[in-house]
Amino acid sequence: MKELPNPTFALSPVALPRGSLHPGGIEMGAQQPGQSARGGLSVAWARHQDEVRAAQRLRYAVFAGEMGARLPATIPGHDIDLFDDFCEHLLVRDETSGEVIGTYRVLTPVQARRVGSTYSDTEFDLTRLRSLRPRMVELGRSCVHADFRHGGVIMALWTALGEFMVRNDLDTMIGCASIPMMHNGVLNGDAAASIWRQVSQTHLAPIEHRVLPRLPLPVEQLDGSLSIEPPALIKGYLRLGAKVLGAPAWDPDFNSADLPILMRLQDLHPRYRKHFLGGV
Repeated sequence: MKELPNPTFALSPVALPRGSLHPGGIEMGAQQPGQSARGGLSVAWARHQDEVRAAQRLRYAVFAGEMGARLPATIPGHDIDLFDDFCEHLLVRDETSGEVIGTYRVLTPVQARRVGSTYSDTEFDLTRLRSLRPRMVELGRSCVHADFRHGGVIMALWTALGEFMVRNDLDTMIGCASIPMMHNGVLNGDAAASIWRQVSQTHLAPIEHRVLPRLPLPVEQLDGSLSIEPPALIKGYLRLGAKVLGAPAWDPDFNSADLPILMRLQDLHPRYRKHFLGGV
């Protein structure tokens, strides 16, 4: 197996044995009828290139196969971009099959300086976040296999992320949360405009942390009056205490509108603090 370059921080695999996740115990996402955790889940950070490739195959299946994203054909059947080699890759596996069924990638401050930016910088002007960058990580490319979209997988990922943040004295997470442009079989931005209208009224960050999209979704030209719920992942972020940093950018390659999200550990809702941060 090909080794990855030395990671920025020491990595400590986090094992989550069978029965330890309690998918319904924390309101991160309701388990769907007919679905189960399918046995135990385990969480670990990728240590070898073949483990990163497994995450990239899952990402391709979700982003290209389900969402219709147009991805570079670097390796057929894989979602790969220039940031991957600089990121730590968090993997959730089904212990029965060993298959990677959930993933996040994490770009640390040191690695962001090495690559020259974050992915979010390509979609938004993040000038107002410059004071946060020394302890800010970027989360990206989050996805879960279609057969495992229940609260247990998301909790497994977020618990490992919380442990990573505390262990490495980091306090801020940013990322682009995607809203599909397809709604009721029609490709337009009305759903995204409507979700933006809702969250801007309840979860907008203070002015000193607002950012501007480089390719704005033209929300003023869209119907923002639809009664539609945000995607489950965005709802989960907002329950935790995350803030929306501004209006969505349009990502034509991924057929999505992207909301800039910021989560500071100091803002984590008390209901979830002990579970994700161990009482810190």
